[in-house]
Amino acid sequence: MAPQDREIEQLRNEIRKEVRAVFKANMKIFDWDIPENDDRKSAEMIIGVMQEAMDELKQEITDGKYDQY
Repeated sequence: MAPQDREIEQLRNEIRKEVRAVFKANMKIFDWDIPENDDRKSAEMIIGVMQEAMDELKQEITDGKYDQY
């Protein structure tokens, strides 16, 4: 097993928790700022922006930005 494989196995749950925490924090902000908030619509919008950010990161990886991080 490569060192990266061992490391990701150790960090997998923490990374997932952190992503969910960012999502939930933004859901709370929508609820605080918009009294008549549509939670499902907000969730879809937030996850859409999060996906855009993930897509940007994937492109940066493909472009080699993190080859020598």
